[in-house]
Amino acid sequence: MIERDFIAQKTKEYYIRKYVESKLNRVGISQITLKKIPLGEKIIINTSRPSLVVGSKGANIKDLTKTLKTRFKLENPQIEINEVKNIFLDANIVAEQIASSLERFGSARFKGTGHKTMANVIRAGAMGVEIIISGKIPGSRAKNWRFYQGYLKKCGDVAVSGVRKAQKAALLKSGIIGIKVAIMPPDVVLPDRIEILDEPIQIIEEIKEEEVIKKGKTKKKAPKKKTVKKKVIKKGAKVEIATESKPVEEKIEAVVEEKTEETVEPIAEVAEEKTEEVVAEEVKTKTPEVEEKASEVKTEEKTVEDVKSEETVPEPATETVEENHQEEESQS
Repeated sequence: MIERDFIAQKTKEYYIRKYVESKLNRVGISQITLKKIPLGEKIIINTSRPSLVVGSKGANIKDLTKTLKTRFKLENPQIEINEVKNIFLDANIVAEQIASSLERFGSARFKGTGHKTMANVIRAGAMGVEIIISGKIPGSRAKNWRFYQGYLKKCGDVAVSGVRKAQKAALLKSGIIGIKVAIMPPDVVLPDRIEILDEPIQIIEEIKEEEVIKKGKTKKKAPKKKTVKKKVIKKGAKVEIATESKPVEEKIEAVVEEKTEETVEPIAEVAEEKTEEVVAEEVKTKTPEVEEKASEVKTEEKTVEDVKSEETVPEPATETVEENHQEEESQS
């Protein structure tokens, strides 16, 4: 059955842990874990005193590997040692320290050891701690002495998985004294802890009316000015000048339209406010400029006609030359 295999494996691991703890007594062992690897079995020992676990030149580790091979039938046991960084947040190490101090100094100073260890645990950053010492302390009648400080969960899932608990026993002349330690570490996530987030800052920007008008209505582009182009064609001695023949009235109207479009503002609201009378006055004020341009156009046409008349060359009179020759011959 598969269930029996699982039970046999777990009981084997339990006996291995107990043997390692008894072999390495009072060394500050925190936790012993077993892992299966391709090369064999790996035993990880977390302790506060790794030098005592290793021994002189690794003597303790060699003895452990030999006994694990022979007694527990492990093929290739590998022992790994890790040091505990903060010993006052580990319940097993704290309980072992209290037990060793009681065995050393007796039951007379149990209150001092209890308060001192409790203060060290809180100073290390724990949220709460509870130490219970039970036994024939200080007299012949058994009592329970409780030392507690901070915040500690007693029920729920956090009390089972988050709180670190340990139990140890100290042997005195009066009898065995039991020690229970419960520590709530600072990294425990409590379900009733709520973080209130700050409200996001809203930035309100004022938009000017000019920018809105520019985005809504684009400016009208002014049309390009029409210029009079002259085309000159040369054929031998004759010169032909071709100009764009447009009546003067059409040119005057085009100039008036160009000037009016340049003066009209791009914004529709301003254009609606202007009345017809204001536009008529603007046209009247600009009539002298229009007349000047019309006079310039007329002068250009006259210069073109003068150039045509000057460039016409008269044909030579051949008959008169022949008559002169005949008269000279008769005289001679």
